[in-house]
Amino acid sequence: MTEKILKGSKTEQNLINAFAGESQARNRYSFFAKQAKKDGYEQIAEIFLITAENEKEHAKLFYEHIGNTIGQVNSSYPFELGTTKENLESAINGEKEEWSILYPEGEKVAREEGFDEIAETFHHVVEAEKHHEKRYSKLLENVKNNTVFSKPEETNWMCRECGYIHHGKSAPKKCPNCHHPQAYFQVLCEEY
Repeated sequence: MTEKILKGSKTEQNLINAFAGESQARNRYSFFAKQAKKDGYEQIAEIFLITAENEKEHAKLFYEHIGNTIGQVNSSYPFELGTTKENLESAINGEKEEWSILYPEGEKVAREEGFDEIAETFHHVVEAEKHHEKRYSKLLENVKNNTVFSKPEETNWMCRECGYIHHGKSAPKKCPNCHHPQAYFQVLCEEY
């Protein structure tokens, strides 16, 4: 049986680039979370942070496949920081590129080179990245339509700080229970 050698393969380079990309995405999303808080979107900030942790785990998966080596990153990455709307647009573009181009190609090359376990990692990460894009797209739609804190129909709103539930078309300007601002309200999770 011939042992497959990762060192110097296209798969190794794809893993190195994927590790770097996921690591940078994690940091970008942490920066985006701070901007979302500043813009008054607590829930969006939290989703950026949750996704940042997902990206950290993806980076770890790729890193574990790389093993002990010194590698050159050979790719380009966005360096953008804007409003929450702009950051969501940037995140959507990055997630889409990962799931629709980069990782399917990584999977294909890994299979061609005989690295089936690595191919499976690329395949599974694609599914998570699709979900990230879908979630960010929904959040962007809400920001663009000014429906983060108001909806056309009666909705149950929950204060993220104390759990108070308010029923109405809009979240209250301030929680009547704990007095946190509207930024802390989100649609009750059972009604997303």
